[in-house]
Formats: sequence, structure tokens, C-alpha cells
Amino acid sequence: MTRRIPGTRTPRAARFSLAHLKGDIAGGVTSAILTIPVSMGYGILSFQSLGDRYVSYAILAGLYSAIIVPIVAVLLGANTTMMYAPRSVVSFLLGSVVLHTLVRSRTGIVDVRDVGRTLTLALLVVFLAGLFQALFGAFRLGSLVQYIPSPVMAGFQNAAAILMFLAQLDTLLGFRQHVPPFEIAAHLSEVRPLTLLVGLVTALAMWQGGRLIRTVPPVITGLAAGIGAHYLIKSLGQGAGLGSVIGAMPSAVPSPQYLLGFVSVVSDHELWRLLPALTTGALSLAIIASLDGLLCAKTVEGVTGQKPRGNQELLRLGVGNMVAACFGGISSGVNLGSSFANHRAGGRTPASVMVTGLVILIALLLLSPVLAFIPRAVIAGMLLVVALQLFDRWSIRVVRQMLTGEFVYWKSMTLDLAVVVLVAAVAIVVNLVVAVGIGVGVAILSFLFRMSKSVVRRAYRGDTVRSRRTREPRQMEILAARGGQILVLELEGPIFFGTAEDLSSRVDAALREGVAYVVLDLKRVNEIDSTGARILLQVHQKVAQRGGQLLVSHLRQSRRLAHFLQDMGVTALLTPQRLFPDTDRALEWAEDRVIAGELRDAGGGEELPLQRVHALAGLTPAEQAALSEMLVRRSYAKGEVVFREGDPGRELFIITKGMASAKIRLGDDGGEHRLATFSAGTVFGEVALLDEQPRSATVEADEELVCHVLSVAAFETLARQDHATAIKLLTNLSRELSSRLRRANQTISELES
Repeated sequence: MTRRIPGTRTPRAARFSLAHLKGDIAGGVTSAILTIPVSMGYGILSFQSLGDRYVSYAILAGLYSAIIVPIVAVLLGANTTMMYAPRSVVSFLLGSVVLHTLVRSRTGIVDVRDVGRTLTLALLVVFLAGLFQALFGAFRLGSLVQYIPSPVMAGFQNAAAILMFLAQLDTLLGFRQHVPPFEIAAHLSEVRPLTLLVGLVTALAMWQGGRLIRTVPPVITGLAAGIGAHYLIKSLGQGAGLGSVIGAMPSAVPSPQYLLGFVSVVSDHELWRLLPALTTGALSLAIIASLDGLLCAKTVEGVTGQKPRGNQELLRLGVGNMVAACFGGISSGVNLGSSFANHRAGGRTPASVMVTGLVILIALLLLSPVLAFIPRAVIAGMLLVVALQLFDRWSIRVVRQMLTGEFVYWKSMTLDLAVVVLVAAVAIVVNLVVAVGIGVGVAILSFLFRMSKSVVRRAYRGDTVRSRRTREPRQMEILAARGGQILVLELEGPIFFGTAEDLSSRVDAALREGVAYVVLDLKRVNEIDSTGARILLQVHQKVAQRGGQLLVSHLRQSRRLAHFLQDMGVTALLTPQRLFPDTDRALEWAEDRVIAGELRDAGGGEELPLQRVHALAGLTPAEQAALSEMLVRRSYAKGEVVFREGDPGRELFIITKGMASAKIRLGDDGGEHRLATFSAGTVFGEVALLDEQPRSATVEADEELVCHVLSVAAFETLARQDHATAIKLLTNLSRELSSRLRRANQTISELES
């Protein structure tokens, strides 16, 4: 769930009430009237490359999406008045994926004459794209999607506008077969002027509709003008010069008929060869659809004041598109025109979104026979206007300003424009999917460049990442509850005037959240200037003023940096007790302080009773007594080796006093690496009871150490004499191992995230 900042409120849509009902109905109906024609057009745009026999299915696909996605979004908790419907860029990209993966497939598997199979594969792309969108939202990747640079999106948008414009020429000019744009001059004799006239009337009426009739949406004006022009010409006896109409529609009752088809694709080994291309196309579609949805949601916020929650919106859109695909619908996003119309007409609650979906459904069920008589040239004329409106205004303005010499920093703008041209050229010459890949590559490079300016490489808290010291359960519970007081900041790169302030701000924010121990890992820091050193002094003072401690690790690895900080007075202020050879030791030191603050007897030097050892939990007094007779008490002085790496041995050690560390040798230079530190109440050597392998590490006493040792022979005797006690012991040891494994997985997950 999205965290809210204390003391703030996020504007949301009003809750449903009778007071808003009239406005919601008016807004929903107005939005539905505006959504129906554009959804039909975008449906045709998505499946245009499949041919004429798919036109009726394409129209239903657009309308089904406009019905299902908003209803699913509201059912999933969308507290908004945003309208969900097909979008131009997304629909055109879907059409490009269908063209390159199905129509032009070289596998020989796809036959566009097989309508059912082809539609299933096309809608599978929609389903997979929705799945990716949902995963983006579930894993909170919405913010990353927004890092795609504007020039990349502008290039893609301009390419989509150009290709969308060219895709309408066949229908507008009345060609009975596809004619490439560069060959139109050689086919002028086949042009049907009356069909072109109908398309131009539609486009002009839609383009100028807002100025001519302010009370009617331009898309409705264009649709009515185009249909009127077509049938007026036909009534004058010139029907032979007109293009075709949409034609008979299939059943308009929505049903999840394609769900079983998706399952059959997975089970059909012949179609597996298509899955990589379909998945790649779906991922490209999901990225663009997610970015488009987030940008549109942000735009709607400026009008409605309802702040969108990006990751939740992606999750709802993704699930909605998955459901729509099962019913035969294409991908949807946030429709700006419908959203604004809904708000202007009085829509204030999510009920208006539901009304829109229901009105479109009713219109589809009642008017589907009428839709068959809409001229295709009218739809092409509407899409022509959409293409012209799709051109990115920012890139057009940049070109104009460059030509007029208005830019001061022309180099930066030239680079941005070069990215726009590159992405657009690849989209037009190759295909849109490759263009999306290049765009994502540019976005990643830009993202990495920006992130390289941050000195904080990784940050984590002590409740998710622990030191290598193994502790008894009650201490681990304290760390799980209070470990958030410890913050580790792994720094990378130079700490200088450009990055030091960011570090200071990070620490300030952490202190306000209750952090008491800040660990600065300097392992990857290659430079510190005087400003950076002063910031470190200020950070120490801020932490100390709140009763906390600033700890520094890995400083001694760089003698130059250590001497510099010594000259600047940093090391003297911190004192040697707060400088550690590695971050794990610093984290352990901070953990000890957190535990000591909660558990007053944590640092006692008395020997721990066996009854408090977690490995013996659940044993009755009689069982504990029987087990105690099998144990041998051993004492070790500080620095004494318990056993060495490679030694034979099958003994379990139960610590009741002191600590011991497990270490391994690093190469032939005599270096050692600490794997873990075991404290009173914990065990080590438990694997020796299960196998006959040599010791995997050297264990050495860190202080005066007392252990109770259970040999494998004693355990076998216990198992024969008291089977239940042996099982309980093994169960506790298994829980200890699984607990360590879970903590290790949690640490890896946190460090890899």
C-alpha cells in the first residue's frame, strides 16, 4: 500500500451519495457518448493490419474495453472520476505488434484466414501486456516507468502519428487493396473522390467542431457530419463511388470466450515459437501503456484535483486489461477527453465511471445493428484528426525555435531533438517494438547517469538486514521490533560539495523517523573534500543531539582518506570506538546497544541456564534432565580455538556463556573472513549431527566461552533411550536452521532490491 505523509491529505473523489447522483449520471452519459466513437476507431486501428473481415471484431474489441476496464477498475477500489478507454498511442502500438508478430510472421504458423485463432493470439498480447502492467504496479515500478525521458516518448509519439496518418490513406482514397504510400502516384486512377470527400468532411467537422458547435463534442460532430455526407451522396445515386461500410457485426453480448483460447495457446507446442515475439511485444506495449496512463492520470489531476496513486493505477489498469482481453477487448488507458467531459458534466464519484461503462454496454446491445452501417471512411477521417493531434507539440516547438535561433543552450536541445529523430526513425523504418526497446535503452542510460550523482549507493535498516551475530530468539524479536533505529548507508563515489548535502538530508529525514544509530559505509568512497568532511561533522552533531551515535566503517581501507579525515578532526570526534573495520561489526555494535536498551540483563556475564536455550524449548523437566546427562561442559579462554576448518568432528555445541566466531581462510595470504558470531543461548556445529563432513569453518572464542557439547554418539544413545526427546531436539534445531535461512533470504532480498 502507498504510504501517506503524516499531516497531509490526498484529494480523492467524493464518496457515492444521492447528492452526487444526478451529476454522476450526467457525467457518465456524456462521457459514454464521447467514448463510443473513439473506441470504435481505436479498435479498428488495433486490428487494421488483419484485413476487412476483422473490422466488426475490432469495433467490438474497442467497445468491450471501454465497458470492462472502467468497471473492473472501480471494483478494484478506484476512487476516482477518471475514465478508462482505449488510447491512440497504445492502440497503434498494439496494431504494430499484431502486424509484425502475426501478419508478417515468418514462422508459417499464423493464417489470418483463421479468425478465431488469430484473434486469440492478438488478444493474448493484450492479456500479457495487462499482466506486465499489473506486475509493474504490484512491484512498485510505476515510478521507474516515469523515468523514460521526454525526448524518447516524443519520438515514439511522432512516429505513431506519422504511421497512423499513413495507415488511413487506403481507406480515405478508396483503394480496394493496400497501396504503399510511395506508390500512390501510380494508382491515382483507382482513387474514389467521393470516398475521400466523406473522409475529409468528417475530419474537417471534427477538427473545427469545437468552434462551430460548442455544446457538442467535436468527435460527435465529425461522426454525424461524415455519416450524413455519405448517405446524402448515396441518396443522389452516387453510391458506386463510395467506400464500404463496417458491415454485419458478430454477437455483441460480452463473454469471456477467449480465456480458454489463451490456455490452449500455452498447451499448443506449435505456437510456442511465437511466444517470445508475443511476449516482447506485450512488454513494449505494457511500458508505453503504463507511461501513457501515468502521464494522463497526472494531467487529469490538474483539472479534478484528485491525486493519482501511480502503482495502484497500474495494477488496476493491468487487471482490467487482462479481463478485457478475455472478453475480446483491446488495451485501455486513462482517456483525457472523456475524463474532462465527465468532470464538466458533474461527475464527482466513481459511480460516474460505472455509469459510463453501463451506458456503453446498453448502447452496444441495442445499437449493434446500426453500427454496421457506419462508413469506414468516416472512421478513417476521425483517426486522421487523431493522428494530427497526436504529434508532440514540444518537439514541434523545439524545431521551430531552433530554426529561428531562439535557444541559448542549443547543444542540449539539439541532443534532445536527435533522440526524438532517432526513436521516430527506428519506429518508422524498422517497427515500433524495436523503437520502444531503443527508447527504454536510452531511458536506462539516462537513469543510470542521474543515479550516479547520488552518493548513497544503498540504504537499509537494522530490522531487515542483521549482522552475522547469531542471537537467542528474544533478542532477535527485539531487533525485529526495534532494529529500525539502525540505518546503514552504503556510500559510493566522491563525497564533495555536490553530494554531501544530499547525504545530510538523508540523515535528517532518518532522524525524524526515529533512527538512533547511523552507520556510514565508506568502502566504495574514493574521494572526500573539505565540504564533505564538514558535512560528516555536522551529521555527527545532529545524531548526537538526538542521543544517537554515528558509526563509520571501512575507513582504514584507504589510508589517504583516513589521514584526511584525521586532519579535518573527524576521526578524533568520532573516537576509535566508533570506527569499525567493516559494516558488519558496526551493525553488531549498534544491535548490542538497541538490545541493551530493551533487555537489561542482555550484557550479563553469568552463565545462561540450559532451560533458557532455544534449542531445548518444549522439553519437559524430565526430558531436559535426561538430555543434560548426555552433555559435556567445556570452557574456552578468549582467543582459544574450539575447532579448525577441515577438522573431523560430529559434535553439537550449546553456548551458555560468552561468544564465538566462525571464520574461513581467504586464499594463501593468511586472511580470514568472519561468517557468523554465536552468542549465549545459541548453538553451532548442528550440521555435524546430520553428516560426516569435515568442519567447514574455524570457530574461535571471542571471550570467555562456556559450551555444553553433545556428541553424535551421545545423541544416538538418547535417540534409543528417549525417542521423543531426540525428535524434539531435532525439531528445534531444524527451526533454528530455517530461521537462519529466512533471515539470510531476507537480507539477500533487501540488499538485492
